Amino acid sequence: MEKNYLEILKERGKKSHVYRKYQMIGLMIAQLLDDEKHKALYIKLAKEHNNEHLLSIAKDVSERKNIENKGGYFMKVLTQTHPYLLKNLKKKK
Repeated sequence: MEKNYLEILKERGKKSHVYRKYQMIGLMIAQLLDDEKHKALYIKLAKEHNNEHLLSIAKDVSERKNIENKGGYFMKVLTQTHPYLLKNLKKKK
């Protein structure tokens, strides 16, 4: 029996569509920070900035046990180490 079109789309949506290295880095950061909701932001950051630096900050934040909002803390650390980044993010909204 053939699947209807909506079922095919649902199945396709569950598969990963990673084509570039920065997309994978952004997804890894989102997973490290338990913040899949903002994965597009992390992908954008990985596309525009040093991937190794972003990953090292994310790994450091993910290892800290007493942080409730790891994504927010990551952004705070990132904007403190790179103040120009906050200006760039605000401009592009």
